[in-house]
Amino acid sequence: MSRNEGAPPGVGERLQRIIAAAGLASRRQAEAWIREGRVTVNGRVVREMGTRAWPGADVIRVDGRRLGLPERTIAILLNKPRGYLSTCSDPANRPTVMDLVPRLRERLYPVGRLDFNSEGLLILTNDGELALAVTHPRNRCRKVYRVKVRGIPSEAMLQRLRRGIVLEGRKTFPAIISRIRSEKNTWVEVVLSEGRKNQIRQMFQRAGFPVVKLKRVAIGGIGDRGLLPGTWRRLTEEEIRSLKEKSR
Repeated sequence: MSRNEGAPPGVGERLQRIIAAAGLASRRQAEAWIREGRVTVNGRVVREMGTRAWPGADVIRVDGRRLGLPERTIAILLNKPRGYLSTCSDPANRPTVMDLVPRLRERLYPVGRLDFNSEGLLILTNDGELALAVTHPRNRCRKVYRVKVRGIPSEAMLQRLRRGIVLEGRKTFPAIISRIRSEKNTWVEVVLSEGRKNQIRQMFQRAGFPVVKLKRVAIGGIGDRGLLPGTWRRLTEEEIRSLKEKSR
């Protein structure tokens, strides 16, 4: 995987936050530096406030000087409950996943998304290479979800969703969708190899079967049924190596 591409849209951390976390300036000062063209990512001048990057994977420079790499890399597997945002902070002071993990000297970042009302496994790390291995579309890192939808979709409808549908002008990658059981509502297992915002909810909403419950149960083959909601553990070296090797 080339590191010249940077983080995919919506993934990683905003540049001004990265610069502030590195202790170079306040977030407001970092925003001024970006507007002035003093910040580059992978050799390109960046002026847009919404630009995101991953420390350690993307080369970030301020006035030509590279931001230092973290002293040590850490990777945590969290079982996120409903009612928490997958972000480092929230202007409205809603609960975030950072409230569930220990305060460390190193700054951790959530990898990928689980929306406020979704639950399940989420990786937090300061290892940019690991983050891009999990999130970059070209790596096709598989995530497995258990999903409860309202109603009973037909097999033809599930097949349509498996093939891919157009969301926001772009067709989704093929998905693996298996029916678990159907009564008044339906439980399905969904395996995705991309991570677009609210993708599963959008897919089933478009099909007329709104999602009632959504839980991620595996990331790149890594799961943990014994991890209770709101608790976490460190990823093992073998698990980290496995995720990175799949991206090479």
